[in-house]
Amino acid sequence: MSDIVSYGGGEIDHGGDGGTPGFLGLAARTAKLTASALALKQGMWKLRRHMESNADQARNLSEMCEQAGVVEQFTAQILEVSGALTRVATVSGEMANAADDTETAARSFETTHRDEYGGIYEAAQASGVPMAKPGFYGVR
Repeated sequence: MSDIVSYGGGEIDHGGDGGTPGFLGLAARTAKLTASALALKQGMWKLRRHMESNADQARNLSEMCEQAGVVEQFTAQILEVSGALTRVATVSGEMANAADDTETAARSFETTHRDEYGGIYEAAQASGVPMAKPGFYGVR
């Protein structure tokens, strides 16, 4: 058998942002996470394209320097820079994929949260009876 008891010892942790820990607060924070992940993903893909372009240009410059008879040391350094830019492009793509996964998970959570608790929230708002603050009730 379970008893309803006061949960916690006072203030509710708002995650440091001072927001409401209720239905709307969580939905707002999830929407913000989704938007941030989308912006990060777009930025990382843009960076990847830029780094790939720069790597290609450095590789071409290295080939032209070799054909022109530039000292091998300098040609090798240019080719090394091309390799480094390619590695940055690769990691940028990996970061974009991680941001995409985060965005997808946040959207899924947002949908699940709305489906699970949206009706309860709407019913509580329509009833006119104030609800206890989130986290007040706990099952022992």
